[in-house]
Amino acid sequence: MLKKLDIYIIKKFLGTFFFALLLILGIAIIFDVSEKIDDFIEKEAPIRAIVFDYYLNFIPYFANLFAPLFVFIAVIFFTSKMAFDTEIIAILSSGISFRRLLLPYFISALILAILSFSLGNFIIPSANKTRLEFKEIYIRNKLRNSDKNIHKQIESGSFIYMDSYTIQSNIGYKFVIENFADGKLKTKIISDFIKWDTTKNKWTIHNYVIREIIEEIEDSVTIYKEIIEKGKTMDTTLNILPKDFARRDEIVETMNMFRLDEFIEEQRMQGATNVDIYLVEKYKRIAVPFSTFILTLIGLSISSRKTRGGIGIHLALGFLLSFSYILFMQLSTNIALGGSMPVILGIWIPNIIFAIIGLFLYYKAPK
Repeated sequence: MLKKLDIYIIKKFLGTFFFALLLILGIAIIFDVSEKIDDFIEKEAPIRAIVFDYYLNFIPYFANLFAPLFVFIAVIFFTSKMAFDTEIIAILSSGISFRRLLLPYFISALILAILSFSLGNFIIPSANKTRLEFKEIYIRNKLRNSDKNIHKQIESGSFIYMDSYTIQSNIGYKFVIENFADGKLKTKIISDFIKWDTTKNKWTIHNYVIREIIEEIEDSVTIYKEIIEKGKTMDTTLNILPKDFARRDEIVETMNMFRLDEFIEEQRMQGATNVDIYLVEKYKRIAVPFSTFILTLIGLSISSRKTRGGIGIHLALGFLLSFSYILFMQLSTNIALGGSMPVILGIWIPNIIFAIIGLFLYYKAPK
């Protein structure tokens, strides 16, 4: 059962965390408004949309993004103050072990980790959808597709190729589709271009040639025959839509945990080359909440010792370590995206290294 001391520490932990969170969020919103005010005015964004569609959804996104930093600062701040007021010494002198002192800290970390996981995987994605739609209308320039030599598997055994695709006109040039069965080519369509018909909600293939391979057996000998058909236009239904070519990578931020897994499998099936970017989002949603425990351990181990410099020394060291963690996370992520290591390892390496640092500091902390 929790004791009064546990409840006292939990209240201090969570209270300091949310106070620091609100303070930083206020500053972040002010800076963001000053940066985007020209875009709001130029594109005549309604005040209601700015407040409710953008900033109301910006707050949980930004808060969860920097939650580990806030956790670390909160632990450092209130624990340093307890150490400076000799509360930590009194607690340890009363017979409570340092390991037992970790309990209320880890309970608080568990609450924040669950909150972060729930926000990142289920609540923030729907909020991000509205926020990103606002950015698309009032902040960003119109998306232009610069992809060349587009290869995709649209379903099992069906592959398409385009030399290029123009979003503005929804036209794909030098279009080819190949259908295979049992590893053998059955049909191949080659055309000058393919265009999305907004009236029929179908693709129209222009200036096409259809090659159909027919397999026949005569006198126990397999004979392949080719039938060629040409035409000007032909409507067809493909398992791909124009919006699939006009999609930004951050679309994954609008997907919950289950939809994100499905989307990654769809991209793998289509042979997409940027799947690693989506895997980064998937693994971060687990690694970041878990880092709450590691940073809590480091924060307590550092700030539980009373030093001559007081809270200032602890805060300076805390900022240094927290920004080092964020920097190392970004660095290892970029290395993983470059193909030098598996993405999951790139995301978890900072947690592994800082967990080792945390255990070392815990061992060295005053008992």
